[in-house]
Amino acid sequence: KPLLVSGTDGVGTKLELAQDHDGHHNVGIDLVAMCVNDVITSGAEPLFFLDYMATGALSPEAMATVVEGIAEGCRLSGCALLGGETAEMPGFYPPGRYDLAGFCVAVVEEDQLIDGRQIRSGDHILGIASSGIHSNGFSLVRRVLTQVGANAETTFGPGNQPLIESLLTPTQLYGSLVKTLLDARTPIHGMAHITGGGLPENLPRCLPEGLRANVDPTSWTRPAVYDWLQSHGDIPERDLWHTFNLGIGYCLIVPEEGVPIVQKACATEGIQAWTIGRIERSSDGDDNGSVLGLPA
Repeated sequence: KPLLVSGTDGVGTKLELAQDHDGHHNVGIDLVAMCVNDVITSGAEPLFFLDYMATGALSPEAMATVVEGIAEGCRLSGCALLGGETAEMPGFYPPGRYDLAGFCVAVVEEDQLIDGRQIRSGDHILGIASSGIHSNGFSLVRRVLTQVGANAETTFGPGNQPLIESLLTPTQLYGSLVKTLLDARTPIHGMAHITGGGLPENLPRCLPEGLRANVDPTSWTRPAVYDWLQSHGDIPERDLWHTFNLGIGYCLIVPEEGVPIVQKACATEGIQAWTIGRIERSSDGDDNGSVLGLPA
């Protein structure tokens, strides 16, 4: 029996940074990724995508570039862009500003639904690399940028990477990787898209009663952009973990025999992956669904 799974999301305040620095194409990809990466956690395959754009005064060039990004995101996700709605709302949005929302529908056979019920103590947690900050935490990012007076010339980290360019890197799409793994009948017991709230708040969503995650934060290298934000924004460690993905954009929970399969698929896709922890039984009812090893 086929089940339909839907997801709705937006890009958030990353839009302001994108509109200030002509990042219209990338936020189109972001919009698709934020929806698709959610629905695939159930094992569903994306079917189609619809978008909504609202603006104070329509800029045909900017809107066309956004749609090009949305179309690319759909192509990379293997779903159809059916169309959408554009609303021109002068007086509500400032001139030159726009907002975006997206809606994705996916399908999965009922007997192939991944809902976490198969997760067992001893399962491995594989963290799949993010492409950057993705589309969460930009209210905090923008506050730090304002505090330090950052602009298009600002650089960070080893090699003096352009900061704004890095921040506008589009969200990694994980649909192709997940489809490859499912087509190969990889034993995936659970999946989580790491968005706002980071690992501490997103990983527990797929855990059944009586289990918790134990994550080793030293098992992967935190991207340098987070160190820059923390040092220049005086961000407490706990807030950093509960706001950003910190380099892990998606998690797969698999039994031991599934680990090399996932690692091989990630290498083929050109995406880094790390074994970042294990699933274990809760010691008492208070820590059901918790994530040990990270700031609470």
